[in-house]
Amino acid sequence: MFVGMGLLHFLPGPGRTMAAMIPDRLRGTTVTPRMLVLFTGVCEIAGGLGLLIPATRIAAVCCLIVFLIAVFPANAAAARQPARFGRLAVPLVPRLIGQLVLIAALVAVAI
Repeated sequence: MFVGMGLLHFLPGPGRTMAAMIPDRLRGTTVTPRMLVLFTGVCEIAGGLGLLIPATRIAAVCCLIVFLIAVFPANAAAARQPARFGRLAVPLVPRLIGQLVLIAALVAVAI
């Protein structure tokens, strides 16, 4: 799942939509929204692949948990604008529950 979602960051359409989801407080820095999208795509792909390698599994779990927490503000921003983001704008409560389920699943993988 993480690898597939990470690959979406590199496609023009989804990448533009994800860049638009970056909260305003992260704009205007030397890092552009597109750069953040590409970086998070790399993180997601690396984490997903890391889960497959026993020697890197625990590190991947830790990094992916941090990743899920870090991207939540962008998901929350999109949830407040469903007309703008369409199906990427998962309502806030289901998104939060989904993130918590993913974190729990990652913890289970690490145990």
